[in-house]
Amino acid sequence: MTLPYAEVIGDPIEQSKSPVIHGFWLEKLDLRGRYARQRVSEDGLADYLAQRRSDPDWRGCNVTMPHKLAIVPLLDRLDPLAAKIGAVNTVVREADGTLTGYNTDAPGFLEPLQPLLDQTHLFRMARVLGTGGASRAIVAALAQRGFVIVLAGRDPAKARTMLDELTTQKDHHAIDLGHFAEPTDFAFDDREQCLDLVVNASPLGMAGQPPLAFDFSHAPPRSVVYDIVTAPLDTPFLKDARAAGFDTVDGLSMLIGQADVAFERFFGVKAPRAFDTELRERLLA
Repeated sequence: MTLPYAEVIGDPIEQSKSPVIHGFWLEKLDLRGRYARQRVSEDGLADYLAQRRSDPDWRGCNVTMPHKLAIVPLLDRLDPLAAKIGAVNTVVREADGTLTGYNTDAPGFLEPLQPLLDQTHLFRMARVLGTGGASRAIVAALAQRGFVIVLAGRDPAKARTMLDELTTQKDHHAIDLGHFAEPTDFAFDDREQCLDLVVNASPLGMAGQPPLAFDFSHAPPRSVVYDIVTAPLDTPFLKDARAAGFDTVDGLSMLIGQADVAFERFFGVKAPRAFDTELRERLLA
């Protein structure tokens, strides 16, 4: 008897926590199915999809770096949000073998911020560090929620192009990532009734990657600092933010949030989120 299955693909892939999350939910629901990780190189991406689309037990895959952009032209259709973002992190095999691409990074990123987003603010600003596939989802999500965005990348021209593609307003700013590495004596204005975010949307700080150079003199008072890196979970960026007195959000929050949306698309039932505390304990064990 075969089992319906899904998997996460990327290169590298050993660090992915997605199998633990989806496996935990399958276990809690006593649901027939499995979820695994599969290393897929950039050169092997097209062959991987060609093989999987003919397997009726394969429900789809989550997509991590470096494939979120490269996979787009290999799919049969895109969900409107994924089409707008131009990046895919979830692929679903339809009954006829065609492949649909979704972006669950955007709702997953916003999920832990929802209590703040439900409040009324006079002004919202986000400093987003990084210009990869995850950053595209984050920029699009924040722009829809009324944030002025400062997007920092190694190539400011790329950052400017991203902002022009993903947003309709022209008051966003593109700058060099190195700008945030040096201290500033800028005097921030009154931040009452403002919501400020500082988001590491890059792989900097991940195990095996260079550290993220960020001086917290660039963060307005009462900013919320968010790092989407999950390995290590408590990055130096988050440690430095807490030491500077800022509230923080770690990468597990986004990872669990985006997995929730993907799980329902793969297996047809909602994830059992009542067990989030236990899930976090398992992920951190």
